[in-house]
Amino acid sequence: MIATVVWGTGNVGRAAIRAVEAHPALKLTAVVVHNPDKVGRDAGDLAGIDQELGIAATDDVEAVLAASPRAVVYAASGDIRPDDALADITRAIRAGAVVVTPSLYALYDPRSAPPELREPVLAAIADGGGSLFVSGVDPGWGNDVLPLLISGLGSEVDAIRCQEIFDYSTYDQPDAVRWLIGMGQPLDYQAPMLMATVPTMVWGGQIRLMARALGVEIDEIRETVDRRALDATVTTRTMGEFEKDTQGAIRFEVQGIVGGEPLIVIEHVTRIHASCATDWPMPPSGDGAHKVIIEGRPRIEVSVEAVDEGENRSAGGNATAVGRLVNAIDWLAEADPGLYDALDVPLRPAAGKLGRNSR
Repeated sequence: MIATVVWGTGNVGRAAIRAVEAHPALKLTAVVVHNPDKVGRDAGDLAGIDQELGIAATDDVEAVLAASPRAVVYAASGDIRPDDALADITRAIRAGAVVVTPSLYALYDPRSAPPELREPVLAAIADGGGSLFVSGVDPGWGNDVLPLLISGLGSEVDAIRCQEIFDYSTYDQPDAVRWLIGMGQPLDYQAPMLMATVPTMVWGGQIRLMARALGVEIDEIRETVDRRALDATVTTRTMGEFEKDTQGAIRFEVQGIVGGEPLIVIEHVTRIHASCATDWPMPPSGDGAHKVIIEGRPRIEVSVEAVDEGENRSAGGNATAVGRLVNAIDWLAEADPGLYDALDVPLRPAAGKLGRNSR
């Protein structure tokens, strides 16, 4: 059994505890928290499952890493604390752990990551013998392994479009929704996630990774951004009120330009309420979906709708991101130390899990 730590117990960490507990090759040995109110609570309680796991949450990182865990699922956010996240992750790698995380966007494609991110990771790998694999859903499998797999079903591929279409009132991160992407703010508010070059920083690596797998050269990466205001004040179940004439929807594209044309595109359509920007793409059903569209012969369209934690689509998306990461741990534990990407790490069947809850 591979001794595995879950570091962070928010939206991703809750799912990570459940995924590690369910994996036949992994053993949950510690849970790291930052909130003092969570210290001492059982991991099962923090994960929202109906049983105690016998693992009390701790904030003593030094003691956890001193026990030499073989793997760490780093689930703490890196959105507003990238330097701290990098320091935590390299610390775990230097302790010899395989680390999987969604928290460092620029390292989704390590080859194009800036040296100030890549070099500390490589130094930690050389010092401690650990590994790192960074992935998620979008960015993540929704715009790397899934579109690349689907592209192989066609005889001609003219263009690839990856879409995330979501109602973000289901996303349990009010600060990120209101401030990072600007929902409920005046239309002249400069949301950090929508500032020029930031979408490319987050999703550009996915464009480059897909291009590399497809054997094409990217001329450049372009961004487009559009915003819509709410026509009326709305009240959401989880985040309260959003006023009329404030930002209610955003639509942006990160475009990989090949031969002068946008042939590899990652598109996001994000709303705070279904009544806003109804002429923009809508999910096939419910509050959200991830889609891949292969323009070519044949034309192929695939939609993935995941639910978890009470039929919540955002929680479902988080759970799939966690599944991709946690299910990679045993492969990484057998591989040489290194900095891996989605083209290196196979997406494998759920061996040993079928019918697990019925046995």
